[in-house]
Amino acid sequence: MAQRIRLPLHAEVIEKLRAGDQLLMSGTVYSARDAAHKRLIEALDRGEDLPFDIEGQTIYYMGPSPPRPGRVIGSAGPTTSGRMDAYAPRLMEVGLKGMIGKGSRSQEVKDAMRRYKAVYFAAIGGAGALIAKSIRKVEVVAYDDLGAEALRRLEVEDFPATVINDIYGDDLYEEGKARWGRC
Repeated sequence: MAQRIRLPLHAEVIEKLRAGDQLLMSGTVYSARDAAHKRLIEALDRGEDLPFDIEGQTIYYMGPSPPRPGRVIGSAGPTTSGRMDAYAPRLMEVGLKGMIGKGSRSQEVKDAMRRYKAVYFAAIGGAGALIAKSIRKVEVVAYDDLGAEALRRLEVEDFPATVINDIYGDDLYEEGKARWGRC
C-alpha cells in the first residue's frame, strides 16, 4: 500500500523512506531537465541566488508536452535521470532533497544522496498521460526561453513514485538484480 507524503521534504520524512517504498506525493515539485540544470549550476558558480528556494525541494526530470484544452499540462513522463548526474551533487549540496526520474544513478550521485540526506524516486516511464492527472497547477519559474525544458513549479496531488535510493545507501535496482540474478 502506498504511503502518502507531503512536499517539500523534511528530515523526519526522509529518514523514514526506504528503497522500495511506494508513495503518493502531494505538494510542490519543480520540473527541470538538462538545459535548466546547466543554468542552475552556472548561477551557483557565479555566486547568484537560484530562481527558487531549493531547500527541501524535489526536482522532477521532465519536459512536458503542451496541454490539451482544459488541462494544465500535457503528457508529463520522466526522462532519464543519468543525464542530470553531473549536476545533482552540487544541487544536493545547496539543499535539494528529492529527485524524480527514471533509470539508475551514478555512484557519485548515490554517495551524495547519503552525504546530503537526499532521496531518488522513480516515476513510471511510458505513463506520462497518467502522471499528468496528478499535476494540478503549473507555473514557469525561470528559463522560459527553454520551452519544454523551462524550470516549472508543479502543484501535485497523489503523484505516484517509488523510492529507488534512500539515505542509507540502499538501491532498489541493485536489490532487484541481486534477487533475480540479472546483471
